[in-house]
Amino acid sequence: MNSKGYLNSLKLLINHITKIFILILLLQSFGIAQEDTTSIKNENSADTVFVMQKSPWGAVLRSAIIPGWGQIYNESYIKAPIVWGIFGALVAVWIWNNHKYSDSQNLYLQNLNNPNPQVPNSYRNNRDFYRDQRDLVSIYIGLAYFLNLVDAYVDAQLFDFSVNENYRTGQNMLNLRIKF
Repeated sequence: MNSKGYLNSLKLLINHITKIFILILLLQSFGIAQEDTTSIKNENSADTVFVMQKSPWGAVLRSAIIPGWGQIYNESYIKAPIVWGIFGALVAVWIWNNHKYSDSQNLYLQNLNNPNPQVPNSYRNNRDFYRDQRDLVSIYIGLAYFLNLVDAYVDAQLFDFSVNENYRTGQNMLNLRIKF
């Protein structure tokens, strides 16, 4: 790849990373909080120890072995087909770009000695384009895999989280806070 193509790929990567970083910053400004019900004790009940029903690291391990298995373990049955669909689509795009890259590479090598210098250059440009797209999709597959693990962990941590009504006031305890 020439320096111009490398700089374009680098700019594209920086652009994607910047967009993801801005999205994360925007999403961090919104926080959802609930009233802490663990400190409220009934005078008639004895002291009890809270035991989590789902293991967060067990969910991560399951999702690391087979993406979507951690979501099934956490009883988030609708998320597993979504994870499989995302991975299936990304793998299909990767295979398509790899196939186009191979075709362009073969055409470039076949026409390398063509007397018209524009023909090999166009095949080389196509080859570089499909290689860059294939590599970019590889990054997206890695990001999707990482987010799959994070989702399994967070879902297992929040499995026992309840949004019941406050027994004193009878109102829902879900609140929205916006930090500035």
